[in-house]
Order: sequence, then C-alpha cells, then structure tokens
Amino acid sequence: FTQSGGVRPFGVSLLIAGYDSHGPQLYQADPSGTYFAWKASAIGKNMTDAKAFLEKRYNEDMELEDAIHAALLTLKEGFEGKMDESNIEVGIVGKDHEFRSLSASEIKDY
Repeated sequence: FTQSGGVRPFGVSLLIAGYDSHGPQLYQADPSGTYFAWKASAIGKNMTDAKAFLEKRYNEDMELEDAIHAALLTLKEGFEGKMDESNIEVGIVGKDHEFRSLSASEIKDY
C-alpha cells in the first residue's frame, strides 16, 4: 500500500551525535533509511542556507565554546521571531563528558 504514490506517510530526519574511540561523530538519518556522516550539518527549514553558513564557519580545530557559538549563529540565520534561551535547546557531548543539555542560563551566556 505505501509503495503507491501519494500514500507514503511522512517521515523524519534525525541528527545523531556521539563520541567514540575515533572522536566525535555526527550522522544524519533520513526517512528512506539512508544515513550520512557529517562534521557539521543542519536539517529542516532553510537547511541549505544553514549548511552553507556552517561550511564557512566550521573547522576541525574549534573549541567547544566556538562550536556552540557557530551553531547558535547558524540557527539564528533561519530563525523566525526572537531566539532566546526559552525557545531553543543545546546539547553537548565529548571525550570528557557524557551528553547533556545546557541550562537556560548557560544558553543565555552565548
């Protein structure tokens, strides 16, 4: 039934981040089941502009603070309305710490 045009359900794309023995990992999984490895990426509305912005700002030697700042600037480029700590979330993961979400006060500092 879902192989016919127009009846396939909507799907979601996911960005999956982690850290292993090879270093930081970022994958994008699409509704079709395909996945891609990235150094930095964006999905959703205005993702083409966001990816172009990340290509200019990202480098492999970035410190965590610079990476968070670049991510927030990228998000701000396509954000509709006021962007503040009450309507965004930031998660970090790395060699020295497990995944955690930044608090609203930590986001406000950026």
